[in-house]
Amino acid sequence: MRSARRGAMTAGVAVALAAVLAAAPGSAAAADPTALPTAGVEVEIPGPEDGTLAGSGHAHVSPEGRNQPASRLTATEAVADGEVAKMVDNGPTADRLDIVVVGDGYTVAELPRFHADAQKKWAELTAVEPYTTYRNLFNVWTVDAVSNQSGVSGDPSPGTLRDTALGSYFWCDGIERLLCVDQDKVDGYVAKAPEADLVLVLANSTKYGGAGYNEPSKTLGYEGISTASAGNEKSGQVAIHETGHSLGKLADEYFYPDYPGYERYVGPEPADSNITTLTADEMADRGAKWHRWLGEQSPDGGTVGAYEGGGYYVTGLRRPTENSLMRSLGKPFNLPGVEAMIAGFYREARIASPVTATDRTLRRGDTATALVPRLTGADGRQLTIRWYLDGREVKSLAGRTDVRVSDLTLRLLDLRRHTLSLTAEDRSPSVRDRAVARTMKSTVSWTVRL
Repeated sequence: MRSARRGAMTAGVAVALAAVLAAAPGSAAAADPTALPTAGVEVEIPGPEDGTLAGSGHAHVSPEGRNQPASRLTATEAVADGEVAKMVDNGPTADRLDIVVVGDGYTVAELPRFHADAQKKWAELTAVEPYTTYRNLFNVWTVDAVSNQSGVSGDPSPGTLRDTALGSYFWCDGIERLLCVDQDKVDGYVAKAPEADLVLVLANSTKYGGAGYNEPSKTLGYEGISTASAGNEKSGQVAIHETGHSLGKLADEYFYPDYPGYERYVGPEPADSNITTLTADEMADRGAKWHRWLGEQSPDGGTVGAYEGGGYYVTGLRRPTENSLMRSLGKPFNLPGVEAMIAGFYREARIASPVTATDRTLRRGDTATALVPRLTGADGRQLTIRWYLDGREVKSLAGRTDVRVSDLTLRLLDLRRHTLSLTAEDRSPSVRDRAVARTMKSTVSWTVRL
């Protein structure tokens, strides 16, 4: 394993880390090795195609990309440019986690291919837990970006230039697989969608590559941008890894053997939920980090513990498992990672949405209806649905998503107004943190009167 990891370290990694390695271990900079002392926006570099590492550190790049002028479109192209479609519709944007997919390097004639590519990447994403179970918490929007030329810059060679809508290009910061974009151009298209919580940019290319822009947008509010080659399956894995940062707020679990300054971490306890300076016994004694999962079998293989190496350091920091998706492509999230991802989902989504308006009083002929998404996990588990009348549970209505006011006649023996409520709750065994569990409940209420 150690020799394989060494083989995965390439010249691109050295370029990305050059500025970081100047910081001494334990210094303020070394405590956050991604905080490069240069201008620009920070992006994560995907690991080499011929290796398994999910990432190769971070670089600071220009948010304007190559600063190419906007493409001039014909009248026909301009009509198609910016068209928005709801590829996956699971409910109102306010109550769902909305992903916006924008393509680059697709001509107007290639837009059908873009839509097919977006469907394929969505299928790749939802093949990984916990996306599989919670796929109905998401809406997916596509925004058509018409490019004058097919393909993107840097493919197949560094000197290849394409006139594209988003200015995507490989060889960003001199690293072949780093696929950067012009963020302002991306935001111009993302803003056309009703709402964005997460953004995916698909480059019309089969070349391996991607990037993670994991800082929340100050203007549009989305959690981050993942770029990926539409025609490369491994690039899809890179994009899923990046959502571990943007949605799950997870740290990288890979590390750099044989790089000066990364032999041992001596800084403070990191805030990230999936790396720690503590041993397993110390976590258990203090009730810290992933102590609730210690000793459990994890979907990425092996037992949850405290494995040396993580957060880019060979020693001094520990990770929950040997080889999760936050370290290696093609692996699932580990148990603490799954919990963190679910927590991220519930920061953006609610599991009970009113179908029947709540701003009027419902009468005998009305029906109170709510939208509660179905879970799609292999275990068949569903959300718990309960109904309450003036705060008292009506157990006979459990599991229903609609109730006729006339069904309550025997309970409403007066002409006063009453409150009818539905509460949906997710009692997932994948969440053991009570603070997270408290966010996994939604209530919808109506006023009713006979």
